[in-house]
Amino acid sequence: MKQKLSLRFLGFQSDNRKSKTCPAFDKLRPRVCRGEPGRSIKNLKSAGLLAFAVAFALCGAVAEAQQTGKVPRIGFLDPSTASGSAVLWEAFRQELSKLGWIEGKNIAFEYRFAEQKNERLPELAADLVRLKVDMIATTGGPAALAAKGATSTIPIVMATTGDPVGEGLVASLARPGGNVTGLSALTTELNTKRLEILKDAVPKLARVGLLRLAGASIGQDLQLKEIRAAAPALKLKLEEIETQLDPKGFERAFQTAKQKQVNAILTTTTRPFFAERKRIVELAGKYRLPAIYFQKEFVDEGGLMSYGTDFGDLFRRSAHYVDKILKGTKPADLPVQQATKFEFVISLKAAKEIGLTISPDLLARANKVIK
Repeated sequence: MKQKLSLRFLGFQSDNRKSKTCPAFDKLRPRVCRGEPGRSIKNLKSAGLLAFAVAFALCGAVAEAQQTGKVPRIGFLDPSTASGSAVLWEAFRQELSKLGWIEGKNIAFEYRFAEQKNERLPELAADLVRLKVDMIATTGGPAALAAKGATSTIPIVMATTGDPVGEGLVASLARPGGNVTGLSALTTELNTKRLEILKDAVPKLARVGLLRLAGASIGQDLQLKEIRAAAPALKLKLEEIETQLDPKGFERAFQTAKQKQVNAILTTTTRPFFAERKRIVELAGKYRLPAIYFQKEFVDEGGLMSYGTDFGDLFRRSAHYVDKILKGTKPADLPVQQATKFEFVISLKAAKEIGLTISPDLLARANKVIK
């Protein structure tokens, strides 16, 4: 900022009126300017220059303090795709806006999607850390683990994760410790319930195809352990079918399911499958295989049925964690909360298309029936 320096600007006024430039000038203006005699013009100029230098610095501080402040930035770290997760992150943003955080006004977002490649998550997490975001919001265990590996200081809020303690994300639900907190979707426990529903829905069900991602991950391994124990207890034969996250990979997986003569399909709970829900639902219909999914959005795309956590509710609740942390609460002081809303949805239209009759008893248990 360029200013024309004059004796008046430096605080010298012949009529003792206060300067309007900055309150700091009034306090630091030399006493001689207030009418005190006995000072030479040389001393007057020297004192005035000193007063200007100090007061100018103070004025800068005052101006800076009067600004609205830095707009906090939230980094989104998601293992899937922008389009695949759009419905969930939109629920998150809408809830934040209800809490007074408006994108483009007093909060900003940095989006990072791994495009179904979990190996990219550490790199994307490190990128958010380099940008010095104020917080990282994640979905799914792999993304949360990548964020935790990238920073021990930036707060991390998990919108969803399967088993945060088992995956090593927090010390305990009640006392998470560190910089990670958020919500648990109870992923592991609900897979057994889905198997039970599948058995009730499909007459004489004996062989279930479990669609799972190729490779290993902590979250998926925990789910597999639970499902492998539950299947024989329900007198079901489990056929594990690995798939790659591309059209040919999914097609081969369903061809394998048919070859193994499975009677129905169950999927592990994972964000990449959620992003590819339309493709999975279409293939299940094509091969006329009854399937149960972990989110109602699969049924919205034409799937047969779903049982699981209301993930939209989890994303909305995670916005409240972000709000509290932005207002000064430490992540370590916010207990991890578990899912409280669950949905069982059945599509009679999809059942008719594959020739499956759903019993009235099962329909009565559903929260929603699509006709």
